[in-house]
Formats: sequence, structure tokens, C-alpha cells
Amino acid sequence: MTAISREISETSINLASDTLSSGALPYDIAQTLLPRFFNEMSLDDGDIRQSYHNFFQWLNQQSIEQLNKLNGQATSHFYKKGITFTVYSDADGTERVIPFDIIPRIIEQKEWKILEAGCDQRIRALNAFLHDVYHHQDIIRAGIVPADQVIAHDSFQPWMLNVDLPGKVYAQISGIDLIRHGDGQYYVLEDNLRTPSGVSYMLEGRSISQKLMPEIFASHKISPVHDYPVLLKQTLIANSLVANPTIVVLTPGRFNSAYYEHAFLAREMGVPLVNGYDLFVEGNEVFLKSVRGKVRVDMIYRRLDDPFLDPLAFRPDSMLGVPGLMAAYRAGKVMIANAPGTGVADDKSIYPYVGDMIEFYLGEKPILHNVPTWQCRKKDDLNYVLAHLSELVVKEAQGSGGYGMLIGPKASQAELEDFRRRLTDDPAAYIAQPTLALSVCPTLVEEGIAPRHIDLRPFVLSSPGQVKITPGGLTRVALTEGSLVVNSSQGGGTKDTWIIDLEDTTLPVMTHDAAGGIA
Repeated sequence: MTAISREISETSINLASDTLSSGALPYDIAQTLLPRFFNEMSLDDGDIRQSYHNFFQWLNQQSIEQLNKLNGQATSHFYKKGITFTVYSDADGTERVIPFDIIPRIIEQKEWKILEAGCDQRIRALNAFLHDVYHHQDIIRAGIVPADQVIAHDSFQPWMLNVDLPGKVYAQISGIDLIRHGDGQYYVLEDNLRTPSGVSYMLEGRSISQKLMPEIFASHKISPVHDYPVLLKQTLIANSLVANPTIVVLTPGRFNSAYYEHAFLAREMGVPLVNGYDLFVEGNEVFLKSVRGKVRVDMIYRRLDDPFLDPLAFRPDSMLGVPGLMAAYRAGKVMIANAPGTGVADDKSIYPYVGDMIEFYLGEKPILHNVPTWQCRKKDDLNYVLAHLSELVVKEAQGSGGYGMLIGPKASQAELEDFRRRLTDDPAAYIAQPTLALSVCPTLVEEGIAPRHIDLRPFVLSSPGQVKITPGGLTRVALTEGSLVVNSSQGGGTKDTWIIDLEDTTLPVMTHDAAGGIA
């Protein structure tokens, strides 16, 4: 058993006794957060972290009623703007407003610089891996990544073999999910390279923070995020094959869970939002139907999964894509961001090899480390997972949205037995990880202010020769007491993420131990 597994199994996840009752502040926030979880606001001795000092003073001047009013105004703002998502697990596909918490997650700039460098390094290695597996496959020949985990991967696209892309960039837009464990270190939980979402929540969350808390917001030197749409458009231009490309955002339609974001980004970039039926291929070129006639399209920012992109290349029953699109793409007549086939690099069974990719392609040591992972396709790993199922988190290798997960310490006996059968029947479909002690941040909930677990998704934009990372990204929060699942589809919400510049800061610089791990 790993040190993390022992820590979690020996300490109850129940935080009920630590919830603040509603009523007037001030309060001793440090006493509401268990020391085994990294406390984003306070130190173990109860002192407030320097990064939170000004905000803590402001918070102590507010009543619970005032904070609830601010959160209510944020919800109303999101509702009026149509900032919603669809819960596919509901029988009727319920559309909901994303919950937003007014208490921000604050990160000091010196600490952020390390995260920024780590994400930059990671995405450069992942893009190098994608170019390699669709060309010479050197990493497979070197015996670092098994061939069957690449070639037999559901997301490996033979259509992409020997396709040369500008700067060898395949994932132009990425989201790297990070968690901070109880040891204070950040770890990469997941790479999102296909159609990562959530950036609109980041931008709207910042907008509402500035609107509802203007005085306290102005008292901090907070790195801006408002220029993300400009940077996104610059990235798409830089990855195109022409100097002044016509760009479109391709959406599966208004019933998609992230449709608001598709429309938001198209509007902010000043480019058309299109469905598959708005485009057609003629002479290996892609055209947009418009009132002025046909307009040639040079760059497609697609928010559509690979199987639906082109019914002539992938699923023949797809009504969402563009017939002939892949032929035009291979002919170099149009660019697609992200490139088809990127999913082969962000599968959870490929994730354990990213540290090796960094050393193989870049000749560098990883700045950010993975969470220890058992690959159930391996006999010894499977045996370990089956023997310690009640202590681990088990995930579908190609799962997303928090679906298809087992959190062992929280599972019933029936759930454990169900997953035991799944693992035995199809071990290659699953990975397992220790139950991490995700850091906690004060959050406004029904009972008052209480600790809730959070993660962080920085957004990475990659162009030939350049990687840009928006300072902060999206903080997701598990609003359900004791929950470690932050996904909005599972009841999670969002917080604004403030990267602040502190002069003469006393915060320690984050370092990794020589072993580079938490196991």
C-alpha cells in the first residue's frame, strides 16, 4: 500500500464536524480545515497564507447573508447569459447553470511560474509523442511505450499517418488537470488533448468576480485572463497554412453540453460558429455556405469528437461532420485544431508514460509528476488493484466527466464487487490510482462556509515554436461534502483562480523530492 493509501484509509473523509454554521463572521477559518488536506488559505499553525491575507480581511467583514447574496447574483448572471451545461446521465438531459463560488482560489505568482513551466514542458513532450507515433514511432522501437497500447488504441487514427503539421503541433488547445496533495506538491491528474472545455467558465468567473467584488479585486495585483480569446485566435492563425486564414468553430450543435462555450469563443474571436451542414468539400477544399456564396475555410477549431468528423472516414452514420473533410485535411487544404488522433496521447493508460516521454523527446526531467498509477492490463498491477480495491480510485482508461469511476474508500460492498467483475472481464479498460487528499479551499455552501476539495485546469495554447498558458485556469470544486469528484456533471462547481504578484513574499518555493513521487 502506498503512503497516500494508508493516509486516506486511516483517516475518515467525513468533514461534517468541520462545517461552519451559518451566522455572522468573523470566524477562525483555520479550525474548519483538517490539517491532513493542504489548506489553500491557512497554514498548519492557523496563520493565514500571505497570498490570502487581504482577501481574508475582506471576508471577515462580510456576513454569511452578504456572501449568499453575492453567490446568488453570480448564479443569476450565469443564468441570464445562458452559461449552462447538460447532464447526460439524466434521463431527460437536464440543462443546468454551472454553480459558481464567490471565494476565489489564490496562487502566488512564484508558485504559478513552476506550474506554468511544468505544463509547457508536458505539452511539448505530448506533441512530440503524437508526431512520433504517426511517423517513425521511435518511442515504440525504443521499447518505452508498448506498441499495442498505441496501434490498437481506439483513438489511434491511421488517417493521420505521415501527415505533417506546422511545427509538429497536434494539440493546439490543451487542458492539464492538476491537484495539490496533502504534501503541498502539485501533481498531474489528467491530460486533455481532444476537445478540452471549461475556458468559458474561467472567463465568465473572472468577469463576475470583478463585478461583484470590485474593491477587494482591485486591491490585488491579479494576472488577467481576458485576452484568452485573442490568444486563441492568434494560435489558430499561427497553426494554419495561410497568412490570413478564414477560421470557423465547428460545433455538434446546441444539445452539446459545452455549446455555450462554442458560441462564446466564436463570438469573442469574431469567427463563424458552424454546424457540419454549413460546410462542404469540393476539389479537396472546404467551403462555408454563406449569403455571399461559398467561402473557403482554412482553419477549423473543432469541438466535435473524431468519430463524427467525417462520415466517409469514420462513423458512416454521423450527421454532424463534413463528408470528405479528412481527404481535404490530408491534402493540406485545411487545418483542424485539435488534430484528429490526439486522443491516443491523453488516454489514462498512456498517461503513466508521459514522464518517460519528457526524458525521451526533450532530454529533461519532469517538472510536474504523475500520480502513481496501476495499469490493470498488466497482470501484477491487476492483482494489486483487486487486492486493494477498497483503498483505490479506479477509472475507465478512456472515461471522462467523472463517469465510470470507483472511489474505493467511499464505495459500498456491492459497488466494489461490481467493479471487481468489470476489472476481471476487461482489465485493459481500467487504471487505478491512490485516493488522493485533494487540497481544500473555503467554499460557501448551504450550511455556511466549509472546506471543499478542488483541482485546477490550466489552459495551454501551442503554436510552432511557442506555448502560451493563461495564468490561473479553471478551479473546479466538489460542492458535495466529502466528495473528491469535482466534475460539473457530478455536482461540482467552479471558482475564480487568482494568480497574484506578491512583493517580498515569504511563501516557500515549491520543490519536488529527489524521488519525484508521492508513493
